[in-house]
Amino acid sequence: MTFIVPVPPRFADFRRHVDDIVAATVAAADADDAVSRYLRREGRFLTIGREPDAEQIDLDRGRVYLVASGKAAVPMARAALRVLGNDVAAGIVITKDSGLGADDLIQAAGEEFTGRPVKIFSAGHPVPDERSVDGTKAVVDMLADARREDAVICLISGGTSSLLTQPLLPLEDWRKLVELLLKSGCTNNELNAVRRSVDRIKSGGLARAAGPATCYGLILSDVIGNQLNVIGSGPTVPEEELVVGAVQVLGRYDIARQLEREEWGRLALALNQARFLHKSPRPSVRNFIIGDVRGAATAALVAAIRMGFVGQLLTAHLDGQAREIGRLAAGIARDLPSGQCLIMGGETTVTVRGKGLGGRNQELALAAALALERQPRAVVFSFTTD
Repeated sequence: MTFIVPVPPRFADFRRHVDDIVAATVAAADADDAVSRYLRREGRFLTIGREPDAEQIDLDRGRVYLVASGKAAVPMARAALRVLGNDVAAGIVITKDSGLGADDLIQAAGEEFTGRPVKIFSAGHPVPDERSVDGTKAVVDMLADARREDAVICLISGGTSSLLTQPLLPLEDWRKLVELLLKSGCTNNELNAVRRSVDRIKSGGLARAAGPATCYGLILSDVIGNQLNVIGSGPTVPEEELVVGAVQVLGRYDIARQLEREEWGRLALALNQARFLHKSPRPSVRNFIIGDVRGAATAALVAAIRMGFVGQLLTAHLDGQAREIGRLAAGIARDLPSGQCLIMGGETTVTVRGKGLGGRNQELALAAALALERQPRAVVFSFTTD
């Protein structure tokens, strides 16, 4: 999320204005609230979704399983458990490693988890690790007991592509491939096109694992345009033809040249396996987008207007290299009259050179700062809602 605020004299405390706009934006993307809007119950009936597309479940007919994955997995699961109470048969939560041990993680997650049959795994992000694979195996093992009358609620947020994984490659090959793509400057869509093609749990794999139960995906989008198959690499979104798109991305960023011959051979074999993996019968699944970048950007706009700025949402589909977007934002800021606030939502990319680590918001802000040198009373602020 990026916004530009040339600050007129009457708005002297511009740092406070920036903080308030950020707070409003993050509140609009709150994972707990998003789940609460799409999951509610009356007595023994659970309603999933919002009218007119909502679906109602009789809690006395079958069991409810809970799967949550992503950087917002814990607050999303907390909201779901608040609704389900003791009617959750079992659950697995996989979240980004925060440095806490298993017991501390449960305690920090909140009282909703106490006494519930729900396990929390922390795992590597943005590059998967053994804990990602172990947590995913636990999910698949849990869902092996699901029956046709059961329901599986899947809470998906950004980071799921790394945290929820069953690769067709050896883990070290998988990690190297993801690292190369992360540093290549490819878009999130391109990265996930490769991820979806060589992973059993992506592209509807989670929904297939839930079968014959019905799977309900409550999805917090971190993807431009809310493409369901791209968010978290689409674990609840069945697809059939994946390999062609993945091969195009691998060729576009010259990945074969950066792999050892044996590594490329194993990747080619995995791609061949993937041609048949996703052709199994389609599972029973319903997906709902419960929050996205446009909603967050709109909240930023409303907050700015309430402060007295003349506000405008330029786009919710911003993409491109972070340094280039930073220079663009600075150029726009130079031309804006005082009292204006422009918001741009989306996702930028970074091409890592040498031993750099990347960091989209930092690179965007630094590029803007260089371009705004000696330009008084203007702010370019770049941040993520997660």
